[in-house]
Amino acid sequence: MSGPRVVVIGGGAAGLLAAGRAAQCGARVVVLEKGPKLAQKLRISGKGRGNVTNTADLGDFIEAFAPNGKFLYGAFSKFFRDDLLGLLREMGVETKVERGGRVFPASDRASDVADALERWMEQRGVSVKLNARVKSLDIAGPDDARERPRVVGVNLYGGRMEAGAVIVATGGASYPKTGSTGDGYAMAREAGHTIVTPKPALSAIITREDWVGELQGLSLKNVEASLMFEEPGSQKLRKVASEFGEMLFTHNGVSGPIILTLSRQAGKLLRSGEVIISIDLKPALTPEQLHARLIRDFKQTRHFANYLPDLLPRLLAEAFPELVGIDPSKPVNSVTAVERTRLVDLLKDLRVTAARLAPLDEAIVTQGGVSIREIDPRTMMSKLADGLFFAGEVIDIDAETGGYNLQAAFSTGYVAGESAAEYLGS
Repeated sequence: MSGPRVVVIGGGAAGLLAAGRAAQCGARVVVLEKGPKLAQKLRISGKGRGNVTNTADLGDFIEAFAPNGKFLYGAFSKFFRDDLLGLLREMGVETKVERGGRVFPASDRASDVADALERWMEQRGVSVKLNARVKSLDIAGPDDARERPRVVGVNLYGGRMEAGAVIVATGGASYPKTGSTGDGYAMAREAGHTIVTPKPALSAIITREDWVGELQGLSLKNVEASLMFEEPGSQKLRKVASEFGEMLFTHNGVSGPIILTLSRQAGKLLRSGEVIISIDLKPALTPEQLHARLIRDFKQTRHFANYLPDLLPRLLAEAFPELVGIDPSKPVNSVTAVERTRLVDLLKDLRVTAARLAPLDEAIVTQGGVSIREIDPRTMMSKLADGLFFAGEVIDIDAETGGYNLQAAFSTGYVAGESAAEYLGS
C-alpha cells in the first residue's frame, strides 16, 4: 500500500479504534506510541476489569457528559455501545452487565479487551512504533489552493515522518505513568487551538479531618454517600447528589467508585463554597429501626468498644467511640438515650469535609483539553487546520464513572479514523 499515511499519535483506547478504522477504510496507518506497550491505561481501567461501556440510553450518555455532552451526538450516531460490543464479540471478547449498567468483559480482565483491539488493528495492516516520542506537528501554512494551514507530518525525537492526516489521541494529563502527560495539548496549540485548563475530573477527595487517615485502606460496601454544599453566607447545607455502592478511605481522604462519581461535581462546588460528604453507613435501616436494634442490643453488659465490631468494620469500630463521644469502656446497658441518639445520627450521617480533589496526576479522568468549539463533531477534524483530527480524552469531554468515558474514547476514535481515511481519499 502506498500514498499518504494516517499517523495516529497515541496507542490508547481512542488511538486503537482510530487506527483500526482508518485501515479498515483503506488507509495506510501507523501508530506512534511513546511508551513500551499499547493501551496501558485501558489495561488498568475499572481496577483492571475494564468497564468498557454502559447500557444507558443515548440521552443518559449525553447527560453524563454535561455540559459538553451534545458534542458527542455525531460520534455516538456512527459508533455506539452496540457497535462496540459487536466488535468485541467478533474478536472473541464476551461481555457482561453489572450494577448501574456497567459493562465488563466476561473474563474480568481489561487486558483481554486491549489485546483483542491490538490484534484487530494489526490484522488490518496497521504499523505500530513503540517508544516513539513525537516532538511536534509539521504544519504547512495556507497557500493559493488552501485557506487554512494543513498538517503534513510529525517531528519525532530523532526524525520526521510525513503524513497526509494526523490523529492526536494522546489522552489527558491524568495517570502520567501510563503515558498520559498532556503532550497532545502542546500539539493542539501549535495548530492554534484553545486548551481548556486541565483539572482532575474523577479523583479521590482529600478531607480535612485527621481521623480519616486512621482508616486508610478500609473499604465500605453498600453505603450511601451524599454530596452536601453550603454557599457562602447561607449557613445551610443542601444535598446536591448521592451515590450508593462502594467507597474507600485513603491516607488523607476518601475514594472508591461512589466518591469518584461525586468528585466531578465536588470539584466544581469547591470553587464557590463548603463541601461536605455525608456517609450513611446503614442505608438499609431507618433511624427508627436502628434505635430499635440498639435498644435490644444494649441490654448486654459488654463495654461499648467491645460491642461496636458487631455493628461496624474493625477500623471504624475503633474510631467510633471518640467520634460519637461515648466512653469506650462504658457498659452498653449504661448508654443513655441521648448517647444512643448520637450514635444513630453518626451511623446515618458520618461527615467528612472536602478540602480539595487529589492532584491531576492521581486522577482517573481529565477535565479540560482541546476546546470542542474548534473541532467538527461530525468528523473530529480540527476547524483550524486541515488533516488534523482529535480523539479521546485529549478533547474537553469527561463524564461520571460507569464506562461512559471509555465509550467516548472508542466512539471519537472510530469517527476520527474513518474521517481521516476519507480526508485522504477526497
